[in-house]
Amino acid sequence: MHRLRRILVHSTAVAAGQRRAREKRLARAREEMDKLAGAAGGQHYKTREKVAARAGVIAAKRRVTACLRWTITTDEHDTPALAWYFDQNVLNAEAAVDGWYAMLTSIPADQADPAQVLIHYKGQGAVERRYHDFKGPLAVAPVFVQHNRRVAALVQVICLALLVFCLIERQVRRALGPEQTMTGLYPDNRRVRPTGRMIFYHLGELTLRIGNVTDPPSVQITRGVQLHLLDLLDTDITQTRWPQT
Repeated sequence: MHRLRRILVHSTAVAAGQRRAREKRLARAREEMDKLAGAAGGQHYKTREKVAARAGVIAAKRRVTACLRWTITTDEHDTPALAWYFDQNVLNAEAAVDGWYAMLTSIPADQADPAQVLIHYKGQGAVERRYHDFKGPLAVAPVFVQHNRRVAALVQVICLALLVFCLIERQVRRALGPEQTMTGLYPDNRRVRPTGRMIFYHLGELTLRIGNVTDPPSVQITRGVQLHLLDLLDTDITQTRWPQT
């Protein structure tokens, strides 16, 4: 038997979003139901069946079926009239659970309390977003291999490249201090947190001047942000060992 823990979490941000979404749905449904009530008995809604059908469409389209209530009456000429309202008890019940959601975990209670489980859960998004860099800055393309060991080797190389990519971004941000922002990465010179993509973009434009026996090769720095990034990475390009030709 596999045991799971259920942890109930309340998010004020989720609650606010659900409240706004419900108010928006109710406002649109209210507008359309008022319009239908005014049109009942007219050219397009001469029978109660047509009025009821249209009310059902509005309820389904605006997702207010649970709380929308309506009655259709007819006069001596069988002319329909529509009266409707929102069930406040249903709305109150929906509002009471705004922002609440459940998490299932196999981590025992003696290894992580609810707060620690929530921290682990929130951290998953950051890890998963890192894999977006595969097709972005790392530009990993599909490769067909013939053996499973080559698949494993390819995955290992890709993960190592992602690890280096992440460590460079981490080093730059840590070197910037608590604020972790800098200028010079964008043309408008706004202060932002450096990303691995932007770091490699600027350092990728460094050029190498070919030297000779008496004049060793050197890196040509064309912008101040390049030198700043190299300083943050604690890289001294003057100490670089160039391959012998």
